[in-house]
Amino acid sequence: MDHRAFLDDLLELVVVPSFSAVGPRVRRPLWAWTDPSPGSLEGRTALVTGATGGLGRAASRALADLGARVLLLGRDRGRLEQLRLELAGPGDAGRFAVHVADMADLASVRAAGRAIAASEAALDIVVDNAGMIYPDRTAAADGTEATMALMVVGPFVLVSSLLPLLRRSTDARVVAVTSGGMYASPLDVRDLDGSRLEYSGPRFYARAKRAQVAVIREWARRTRGSAVTFVSMHPGWARTPGLAASLPGFERIMSPILRSPEEGIDTITWLVTAPRTQLQAGRVYLDRRPRPFDRVPWTRLGAAERRMLWDEVVRRTRDADPAPD
Repeated sequence: MDHRAFLDDLLELVVVPSFSAVGPRVRRPLWAWTDPSPGSLEGRTALVTGATGGLGRAASRALADLGARVLLLGRDRGRLEQLRLELAGPGDAGRFAVHVADMADLASVRAAGRAIAASEAALDIVVDNAGMIYPDRTAAADGTEATMALMVVGPFVLVSSLLPLLRRSTDARVVAVTSGGMYASPLDVRDLDGSRLEYSGPRFYARAKRAQVAVIREWARRTRGSAVTFVSMHPGWARTPGLAASLPGFERIMSPILRSPEEGIDTITWLVTAPRTQLQAGRVYLDRRPRPFDRVPWTRLGAAERRMLWDEVVRRTRDADPAPD
């Protein structure tokens, strides 16, 4: 066994150093990481959801710095316009476009999808980053529990609406930003809204992330052989305004070893610039390597359950199945 893989896997097994800033700072020299070449995304168009938040902002800047045209999607037009101005250098304001949508509101997501389809000839990259922890149980406009709507049903509708654009690319990538919290969360696909559970913001966030990864696995299976590669990644524990607001105790205790946003999104830039042959479709990545889907047996979702989850998400969209089994 490669001694580097052994050390990396040992780090992953211990969890805390793997997910913290220790992870990338050990793995970078261990694997001799190289950064993407300047201009490696020139001529490519990328969409980032939740673009104005900590990781979304860092990802938008990184993709822009590599030369991509970047579509910025979020709920607040003012913040999106401010970010666009920050990113646009002299003469390249046309490289950035703003799209306003609430990912938990399917009508809003569909409107954004139509606008993007009308304005773009093709789409090469989607970074599904939008997410939040709701302090109280909340229902989205279509009745779905809001966390599940925001991070599972809404992104499903967005990707479905953009699939024709993605298929015009010769090498499209869809990257879902998940969370290490999903490893501790079981998911009953027959009760997607968690109606039988006592509400906890972090627990429901973790459930939604578990569902998100399962749906990405199904996208990858159902589009196998196409030019669109679906993968998930988790950024580890990164220092962001969202973390400070939703989990202040955790943020305070772990502050000395939290990753920077740039360390958190490194795997995103690697996933969208690495040769396609280096990627394993449907897998979940941390620090540029595929990781286990499950850590404990009671959170595992089998193939039949993933198909059930897909069918339930399709049912909630009230649209035709975009990738029939």
